[in-house]
Order: sequence, then structure tokens, then C-alpha cells
Amino acid sequence: MGLDTLIDASLAILNGGSLAYLAAGVLLGLTFGVIPGLGGTTALALLIPVTYTLAPLDAMYLAGGVMGATSFGGSISAILLNTPGTAPNAATTFDGYPLARQGKAGLAIGASATSSALGGLIGLFTLLLFIPVAREVVLSFGSSEFFLLTILGLAAIAVSVKGKLLRGLVAACLGLLIAFTGANQFNGHTRFTGGIDYLWDGIPLVPALTGLFAISQMIELALKGGSVADEASRLEAAKMKISGVGEGIFAVFRNWPVLLRGSVIGTLIGAIPGLGGTVAAFLSYSSTAQTAKDRETFGKGNIKGVIAPESANNAKDGGSLIPTVAFGIPGSAETAIFLGILVLHGIEPGPQILLQNEKEIYGLIVALTASAVGASILGLIFARLLVLITRIDVNIVVPVVVTLSLTGVYVLEGRMADVLCALLMGILGYLMIRFDYPRLTLVIAFVLGEIAERSFHQVRLISDGQVVEYMLSRPVSVLLILATVVTFFLPAMRKLRWWRQTGTAE
Repeated sequence: MGLDTLIDASLAILNGGSLAYLAAGVLLGLTFGVIPGLGGTTALALLIPVTYTLAPLDAMYLAGGVMGATSFGGSISAILLNTPGTAPNAATTFDGYPLARQGKAGLAIGASATSSALGGLIGLFTLLLFIPVAREVVLSFGSSEFFLLTILGLAAIAVSVKGKLLRGLVAACLGLLIAFTGANQFNGHTRFTGGIDYLWDGIPLVPALTGLFAISQMIELALKGGSVADEASRLEAAKMKISGVGEGIFAVFRNWPVLLRGSVIGTLIGAIPGLGGTVAAFLSYSSTAQTAKDRETFGKGNIKGVIAPESANNAKDGGSLIPTVAFGIPGSAETAIFLGILVLHGIEPGPQILLQNEKEIYGLIVALTASAVGASILGLIFARLLVLITRIDVNIVVPVVVTLSLTGVYVLEGRMADVLCALLMGILGYLMIRFDYPRLTLVIAFVLGEIAERSFHQVRLISDGQVVEYMLSRPVSVLLILATVVTFFLPAMRKLRWWRQTGTAE
């Protein structure tokens, strides 16, 4: 069944305008990836209303094109401008920019393109191997397990934000508050509406996500002002020669252990909700630098310092889809917004995604695979032109993105209240950026809140009110409870161990 669906999804790209949607997604992903401060989350948030009129499979091709291309787009500005397009590309600047200053920009970009493509393919291959197993796991879960799984997911995401456990929990509680706004689906009572009729159906997902990511990011860019990249770095990038691309491609194959290690790290880190590409890229870079024989050359232009983070950065896309397709728990901010696209097309987030919408999931896998390769090819061809995008003044970028975002939100339902909702959520998103609160925790709590509430009520009905006893009678539920407790107290355990080590050292 899975192989047949994968073949059908692959052939579907060649029919109608599907290939055009994939190509458009790749170009948009490259563009938003090159521009520092935007990235894949903003691009996907902008696309949510655009996909409204598309068939579900075409929407997967468009979204997959963006997700697969953003990472490599960010590496171009990291190498040529020493300004990472996305947060994970910061690790690429350590050796990518020194190589560019040595006249080896083509070598670095060639290695980045190849390692990004191959890393993405390895991550997606891992996802394909996992899907048959995931289906069996999902079928063995009941309402109790799904409720506890959402709690575990929220705990894992809050804990994964290093040094911000309390802020992560506050953001998660705010996300649940937003998710519970409106009528209770079991008894019909309204909650947190303040007498506003618009809130009876809850806060709509699309305006909320558009505001939290696209609008908030534009507010931050507008307050910073100026252009995306400073004049000095742009002039220096213009003088760089992009030659030796072929040598960079072959360098990846000569250093295949580095590629493989980075891809494995990216896949594993991506599969843990909340960690994301930044952790994967830096962990891959540091592990490569620490184990290399020529470790003293890292930071001075070692090509392994480009291959390691870029392979991990793209491999994490396949890994982050593992919890998404298996349990409906987004592994990253991008996959959280991707779930918003699914909701728009009538596909409910949660374990049923894999069972009822297998065609769309495999369509996304095909799109990510094709975009990982296509983005690398187009990036190599248009690298110089893509860097020119950073010359655009933010006073031009901000109005265009905000206008497109709000227009798309309004077109969906024709309600000005949705536009106001997006603006208010944009202000909230900016305040979270400004005071360093994790938006991902809020978004995932918002997405999972309804699932958690529904599962809890189902457990309450099944157990005749004996919820705790019922959960403790199910082995998988007990394991999930233990995993949640361990996850929640993990930071405290780490700190206690650190105190003991420092105390012993003294």
C-alpha cells in the first residue's frame, strides 16, 4: 500500500500544474531562506491562505517545496555575507565565510548544495522506513494514550528550550488558553469569549499562525530598519568569485563519513519535538570538529565545517515529520504551520493523519525529496542573483509581506475579524520574540489543545469517571506517564549532576 501510494504521488507531479507548484515552492523557499529574518516559517505562514483553493496534494507540493529549499537558501547568505539566512545556518558561517574570503566561495556553496540534497534524501529515506512501523503503533493506541502523548509532547517541547523551562511552560499554557477559547465540544458551554460572538467557534488557526510568524517577523524587521544585509558585506560578496563548485561537490563524497554522521544527527534531533535544525546543525558541527584530526583548522575554512551542519540541517526535515505523521505532534515550527495547512484542507491533525490521509503525506515526502535536489541545483545556478535580494530595504519587504498575509487571511472567509485576529496575534508574536518566549511551544499547545481535550473527555466517558485508575491499568499509558515525569524533571536532574561535579572538582 505504501509503495503504491508513493509511486502515485510521484507520478502526480507530472500531471497538470503540480510540477509548477513544486517549482514555485522551491523558488519561494530559496528566496525566503536567503533573506535573514524570514525563513521557512514565515514563507509557510504566508502560503496558508494561498493554498485554500488548491487540491490537497498540490498544497503538499507547494509546502514541501518551501520546506525543502529554505535551509540551502540560508546557507548562501551565510557563506557569502557571513549572515545566516535561517538560525541553523549560523553554524555554516564558521567555515563557509572564511572559505569565501579565501576565494573558495564556489567550493563552499557546492559542498553546501550537495550535502543539503543528500542529507535531505537520507532523512526522508528514514521517514519512509518508519511509516509502516508508525501505522502499527498508531493502531495500538487508544484515547488514553493519545491524551498522555499530547502532554508528553508539550513537556518535551517546554524542556527542550534550554534555560527557558518556565517561559516554555508559560507559552504552553497560553497556547492551551487560546485552544480552549470558544464552545466546549462536549457540553456546548462557551469559554473565554468575553461576549464576543466571533470567538464562539474558537480562535481560527490560519489567522493565528499567520500573525504569530509572518506578521510578528515583519514587525521585528520594521523596527530594526535599514536593509537586510549591510553595505560592506554586500560589496565584499560582489567581489567574490563563485568558482570551483564541482570541487565542492566531490569534497562531499570524499568526506562521506561527515555527511552520514550529520544526516543521522539531523534525523534523530529532528524527530524530537522542539529541538529543531539549530540544535542539529551545531551538534553536528561540534561533533565533527571534536573528532577530526585537523580540528585546529575548523573556523578557518575547513570544508567539513560546511558539510556537517548543512547535511544535518536538511536531514532534520524528514526527522521532524516522524512525530508529525505518527502522532500529530509537530517536530518543528515549520511542521506546526504545515499542520495548519492540513486543517485548512479538512485534514485533522493527530494520529488519524497517517491512517486517513496517506496520499497527502506521501505527496509531501515526494515534494521534500524533489525540492531537496531541485533547490540545490537552482541555488548553484542563481546563487549570485539570490544574494542581490538582500539589498532590498526592509521598508519594501515589510509592506509587501504584511499586505499579502492580511489579504490572504481576509480572502479565506471574507471576515475583517480574521484580519484583526492576525494583527493581534502578530503583536503577541513580536512580544514573545522581544522577551525571548518560545513561540513554538505556544503553537504546538494551540494545535494539540483540542486533541488533548477531546481525548480526555473520551477517557472520562470510557472509564466512567475513573480516569486515573483507567490510565494506570494500561501498560502503554503508564510508560507515557513515566516518560512525561522524567522529561519534566530532566533539567533539574542535569543541574543537580552539574552541581555535584563542580562540588567534587572543588
